[in-house]
Amino acid sequence: EAIKLVAAKANVPLPQMENDERFVARKHEADAVIQLNGWALEFWEQQLQAETPDARAAREYLNGRGIADETRAKFRLGFAPERWDALLNYLKQKGATLEQLTKSGLIVAKEDGKMYDRFRGRVMFPVLDAQGRPVAFGGRVMGAGEPKYMNSPETPAYVKGRHLYGLFQNREEIKRRKFVILVEGYLDLLIPYQFGIRNLAASLGTAFTPEQAKLLGRFARKVVVNYDGDSAGVKAARRAIEVLLTEDFELKVLVLPDQADPDEFVRTHGAEEYNRRRGEAQPHIQFVIEQAVRGRNLQNPSDKAAAVEDVFPFIRAARNPINKREYFDLAMNELRVEADLRKQLWQNIRQTNPNAEKSNVNVSETVMRANRTPPTLAERKLLTLLVNDQELCAVVAPRLETQDYENLPTATIFQAVVELTNAGAGVDAAALAARLEDDPWAQELLPALAQNDKPRADGEALDEFLAEAENCLVTLRLMMVERRLQDLSAQLANAERAGDATRRDQLAVEHLQLTKYHHSLRAPGVV
Repeated sequence: EAIKLVAAKANVPLPQMENDERFVARKHEADAVIQLNGWALEFWEQQLQAETPDARAAREYLNGRGIADETRAKFRLGFAPERWDALLNYLKQKGATLEQLTKSGLIVAKEDGKMYDRFRGRVMFPVLDAQGRPVAFGGRVMGAGEPKYMNSPETPAYVKGRHLYGLFQNREEIKRRKFVILVEGYLDLLIPYQFGIRNLAASLGTAFTPEQAKLLGRFARKVVVNYDGDSAGVKAARRAIEVLLTEDFELKVLVLPDQADPDEFVRTHGAEEYNRRRGEAQPHIQFVIEQAVRGRNLQNPSDKAAAVEDVFPFIRAARNPINKREYFDLAMNELRVEADLRKQLWQNIRQTNPNAEKSNVNVSETVMRANRTPPTLAERKLLTLLVNDQELCAVVAPRLETQDYENLPTATIFQAVVELTNAGAGVDAAALAARLEDDPWAQELLPALAQNDKPRADGEALDEFLAEAENCLVTLRLMMVERRLQDLSAQLANAERAGDATRRDQLAVEHLQLTKYHHSLRAPGVV
């Protein structure tokens, strides 16, 4: 159809197509479904304007969501009455055949031959294709009820993952602005549209697909992904980013505060604030890195390997070799990957391996091996004292603070010591091994910490060994502060380059406070 349209505009004659009965039959079926969808859409639009209690409730629901009459008309919203055969009877009156009704997805046919409306008691959102034809529908309940959203099944006219909600209405604005804001649901598009933000498209709440990416690419090459901020939204955003990268889009990600979705944020804060935040949207690779390190300790080999593995698919997906190298360098800097390991990982990236899962396993193993550094003398000595002397452990473990060890490779062992002590359980190698059975790095270290002979003989005074343990603890705190000071120096430099004076001043205050704390730890007689 696209070829015919262009040929007609260019006055170029097309060769006659060979007779393809299967194609003709499929096209005939699709056209019939679109015809029925058009009738259904007209019917539901009429029902929304009806003077019935249900229709008034539907209009009140839309008013409550802030959707004005103009927006309803532009996007052709409707209402499906709470009756089993309202649409069925209307389509029969229009001349729809039994076969057409069954294939349309608008009607559900039971095994006993009875038929009923798929959508009942719902506000209806039509999905239009790029030519403005109704190919599918989404229906939302107005109160309690499951499912909250009901969508059309696949039909001869509709395949999931090939259409974008609102693209037909917004395509001219998208082309004019030269970028598109990608959101998830119907209201995430309608409310911003109503506030004047009209270069949006919605992925209909399903996993973003390559077909949708190609469709977007017809109208813009820049995308701002603005999905919900909850865990499901973050997961969906990561999927969309990976797909869009393979199509060589320029990508940014907008994460709204307090896990807000675009609908509620725009209604609460307005279009100006939304546009301001959209203008400050972060590059996609920064978003991916932040999600990869969230809840992980990069000093722990397992966590670091998992973070690198999380980021790698997004670097690999980049088609442009210059961008690929830029994303790689940025990720390696943020994940604190050493130079020798970077060389190995870059070779992995450059190799075209179609088996992405196997490749990521190799990446994880490579990072794990490279980061299995032995614990420092202070870590080893302190853990040896704690593991082999329960009386000493009972005194020292309560003094341990999370920041003392959270960035150490041995963090999981220290954490287990604290948890066992707090629970009133004995701390020994066997108890730690049982608690850390899923941590291979800890399992390798524990045998070396479990000495045959206790460092302190039975009845020997605790003072000398307590002083030794406290000295080790001070050393760990010095290491922690020095690492944090290095991180702050790097962040200060970034804030300075970015011209972010507020961030720079906050970091400078923290740097000064940590410097004072560092001096106090090194002062004579501190222990």
